[in-house]
Amino acid sequence: MPNILVVGSLNMDLVVQMPAIPRPGETLLGGRFASFPGGKGANQAVAAARLGSHVSMVGRVGGDPFGEQMLQILTEEGIDTRFIGIDPQNATGVALITVDAQGQNSISVASGANYHLTVEEVRQAWEQMLEVDLLVMPLETPIATIRAAAQIAKERRARVILNPAPAQDLDESLLRMIDVIVPNESETERLTGRTIKNQEDACQAGAELLKRGVSSALLTLGERGALLVEGSSEKPVFEHIPAFPVPVVDTTAAGDSFVGALATGLGEGLSLASAAHFASAAAALSVTRPGAQPSLPYRSEVEQFLREKGGML
Repeated sequence: MPNILVVGSLNMDLVVQMPAIPRPGETLLGGRFASFPGGKGANQAVAAARLGSHVSMVGRVGGDPFGEQMLQILTEEGIDTRFIGIDPQNATGVALITVDAQGQNSISVASGANYHLTVEEVRQAWEQMLEVDLLVMPLETPIATIRAAAQIAKERRARVILNPAPAQDLDESLLRMIDVIVPNESETERLTGRTIKNQEDACQAGAELLKRGVSSALLTLGERGALLVEGSSEKPVFEHIPAFPVPVVDTTAAGDSFVGALATGLGEGLSLASAAHFASAAAALSVTRPGAQPSLPYRSEVEQFLREKGGML
């Protein structure tokens, strides 16, 4: 059972399903509303826990009903919540999500307590952790906490997986501490300055990430699958990880499902390519269901899905 530490965000997702995503200045009626626990950090923690990892999480919620609900849900998922602080001055993060008829989404986030997570809280959590195999982080907490966690992970010989979402510029001193970076197309474009229109563009962008210091990159390309980039920056090695075709209901947590499954696979000793194949199956299952955390599959579901698709690990 891999020991995974997630440093990241916890949000309550307020979701409206609509025929289309409204344009600026446009009001549309007729959508269905639901609320789901979310936040990229919490989603990735739940994804890994449901797939068989032992997960601890560092984060912050507000002292409000949303925060209480988030903590209860994570505890029920078997996640160690000792290091999730309760912020008396800031509200629990909230994401406003619109999902269209094709399952694509538009998301606005009020970070709230997430953006008040401190470096000291991260360090205190590490001091109490006896064993960490992998550190998993999105970018929905202050960059100082990301950097501090990565530095301690390297000292503790834990592998670091960074999901650079939402997209932002990152300096090379941080990227050099990353073992696997998992960006989508827009995040890759932000990090490399390269527009991705085809596989060749993706390969060039992946090679650029190696030049900037990451050990390996796994670019998620939606229905086109993922591109694994390993090796040296002078001679990068590329491998395409195909996507599984499935009916799409909601793509909200597909990337988080992928990251949590990738961490679990790596923690269990799979190669990066095999772990990415496992992650692709988990992500495919997640998009067939509505919501963020409710869509995240369990281990038995992913294994059954792989058997049905003839894609055994």
